[in-house]
Amino acid sequence: MKKTASGQKTIVGKIHPDVLSFTVGKDPVLDLDLAVWDCLGTAAHVTMLSRMRVKPAILGTEERNRVVAALVEVMREVKAGGFTITEADQDVHLAVERRLTERLGDLGRKVHTGRSRNDQVAVDIRLHARDQLLGLTDEVAALAEGLVAFGKRHVKVPMVGRTHLQPAMPSSVGLWATAYAETLLDDLLLVEAAYTYNDRCPLGSAAGYGVPLPVDRELTAKLLGFSGPHHNVFHASNVRGKNEAVMLAACGQIMLSLSRLAEDLILFSMPEFGYFVLPPELCTGSSIMPQKYNPDVLELIRAKTAVVLGYGAAANTILKAMPGGYNRDLQETKELYMEGLRVTRASLRIMALMAGSLAVRPERLRAGFTPGVFATDRALELVAGGMPFRDAYQHVRSHLDELASADPDQALAAKTHLGGTAGLDFAWYKARVSDVRRWVRTRRKQSQAAFGKLLGVAFPVA
Repeated sequence: MKKTASGQKTIVGKIHPDVLSFTVGKDPVLDLDLAVWDCLGTAAHVTMLSRMRVKPAILGTEERNRVVAALVEVMREVKAGGFTITEADQDVHLAVERRLTERLGDLGRKVHTGRSRNDQVAVDIRLHARDQLLGLTDEVAALAEGLVAFGKRHVKVPMVGRTHLQPAMPSSVGLWATAYAETLLDDLLLVEAAYTYNDRCPLGSAAGYGVPLPVDRELTAKLLGFSGPHHNVFHASNVRGKNEAVMLAACGQIMLSLSRLAEDLILFSMPEFGYFVLPPELCTGSSIMPQKYNPDVLELIRAKTAVVLGYGAAANTILKAMPGGYNRDLQETKELYMEGLRVTRASLRIMALMAGSLAVRPERLRAGFTPGVFATDRALELVAGGMPFRDAYQHVRSHLDELASADPDQALAAKTHLGGTAGLDFAWYKARVSDVRRWVRTRRKQSQAAFGKLLGVAFPVA
């Protein structure tokens, strides 16, 4: 659109070029990821408008069908890389409206009836997030499955358990690996909660105060496969940003788990430990030292954990002093959410590669055992023979030399209780991963069925 000295013309009026650039920010790039979801939200909205009982009708059935067919073509453009968002468009919503108007003329100018860009972007993000959270869950399951498989292969390989990084008690590679798998599976409880929190439809709330039209908000929620609409239209607008912060909180916990796993791998692959060997193809070299294989990806996961936690803190801080109702500050939470999900998913995929090709050096792991590692086990053996625990504690502390011939294999085999080194239930882990994957398949199938019915073509659109 044409620039003039007084401003650049846009669909919503003339804006000073510097103000336009400042307010648009990165939306022309970020919003490309929302384009398909914006088309779906528009399809649901025009379907609802076509069924609205008003005279004269805002949209007829045939007009609705033409709009939806045009939206399908826009979605194909998006997939082919031919869809663009200009600075004059400002965002994906007006870019889609522009494309519809170019194709359909005055009919395209009707699609915004009864809604605002506020409820548009809110529904776009929720549809995008629903898809992203399912993908994230799948990737957590894949990593957990890889760690369980690694642990099962090395379940009987002794490994010194550490507290304060000092030798503590007998452990195993199997116990270490499955602990991180279980941590990640438990993190998915937060992802599931975020998914449920996100699974509400804000369409029809418009700018946060509803519209004087008989919009059917239950219908649009159903058409888009949501569990239901937000009840209060002001809440539907107000929860924008907080929704993103909730998802970033779940991502932050996953990244914390990955960061601790990364730190263990960095430490235990050092020559001084030599417990594990990192796959060379997942390491990087030095520009000056030919012998180097650096754990850069693991170090980056540590750093990116801080970044994702920072995104969550930034989102919460943006919201902290914001008054009720829509404020442009919320534009900033979109990038935080999108980047947080992207970084978390990329980190999961990298760590899954690492878990799938990590090598173990049993001889170095066994060499890490010193008599003191068996001290607690020996004290408890004395207790089982009738000695009070504190007497046993002091006896062992004064006679560590008696443990010089202790056998780590026997120590591992002695702990048969639930979750101990000889009590790991690999069938239980397998069932948990299967349950997660079933949960993802069910919800993805439900969403795709709803979208296919709405568009009249299979989703994803070919």
